[in-house]
Amino acid sequence: MKKTLSQLAQHVGGKVKGNAEVEITAVATLENAAATNITFLSNPKYTNAVQTTKAGAIIVGRELDSPKPLLIAKDPYYAFAQIVVLLHGHRPHKNTGLSPKAFISDKAKLGDNCNVYDSATICDNAVIGDNAVIYPGAFVGPNVTIGKNCILYPNAVIYDGCKLGDNVIINANATIGKDGYGYATHEGIHHKIPQIGSVIIEDDVEIGANCCIQRGTLDDTVVGQGCKMGDLSNVGHGAKIGAHCLIVGQVGIAGSTTIGHHCVIGGQVGIVGHIKIGNYVSIGAQAGVINDVPDGKKIVGAPAIDALKAKRAYSMIESLPEIGKSIRRIEKQLEDGK
Repeated sequence: MKKTLSQLAQHVGGKVKGNAEVEITAVATLENAAATNITFLSNPKYTNAVQTTKAGAIIVGRELDSPKPLLIAKDPYYAFAQIVVLLHGHRPHKNTGLSPKAFISDKAKLGDNCNVYDSATICDNAVIGDNAVIYPGAFVGPNVTIGKNCILYPNAVIYDGCKLGDNVIINANATIGKDGYGYATHEGIHHKIPQIGSVIIEDDVEIGANCCIQRGTLDDTVVGQGCKMGDLSNVGHGAKIGAHCLIVGQVGIAGSTTIGHHCVIGGQVGIVGHIKIGNYVSIGAQAGVINDVPDGKKIVGAPAIDALKAKRAYSMIESLPEIGKSIRRIEKQLEDGK
């Protein structure tokens, strides 16, 4: 697809500085862009690259000196996303209809325009909305409810009784609704506790590859509207995650934890069970969260503490050996002075 810079600016509600008629066919990085590409600047530390990029135009958040035409947008990264969708589109899905090589129960109900690929399985009393895409090897268990426009990539597994809203994406090899990690230990023997809750995935959620969302022991596990979860993450039984959270890869959230809305959780974060994390909380990568966190806090470290305090504390780590020597020297001077 080919668009002029003027057309792109109109599409994203921005304005143009420079040649508005330059033609754009694709999006690329500042470093790799060519004359028919548009690139973007959202991080100020890359401002110098504006002078050297070979791009045909640059998306920016404010007017600046540039040898290239600028598309000035209030949120340059969001404008970039909109333009990527316009020029490149999302991944297309082949229109196959219902494959005769899939197993679809006679008791299942599928909406209009569904595509079920070879070797997928849809069990009794499953209800699937319009425009679903079910890739090979995906498993939809008994009594599962799936909304409209959902995608299950290869080998995604939805256990019995789970509920997915509209526009949900479950990436390859993710598992929704397996039993939670629940055992009663008696006289040294671990006895399995039936997990009688379910999992609710609300609208517009994307679950990364190889994730696991455990069903609740008694109450449902809930992933709120608009959440995006990276690969290899685990959500324990009965956890509640609020709307529009960003959960990066390899995160572990233990059971019965409550997380507010619009939280950002960095890679490899571990969160203990039975705590409450507020709204708009940011948790740095590899943090270990062991206590409740109030609204709006930024925390890092293991155990996780306030980010500003952590920066001051960590800045001293390299000096600790010298500090230790100084303390021992002062102790010796005090002893010699007795």
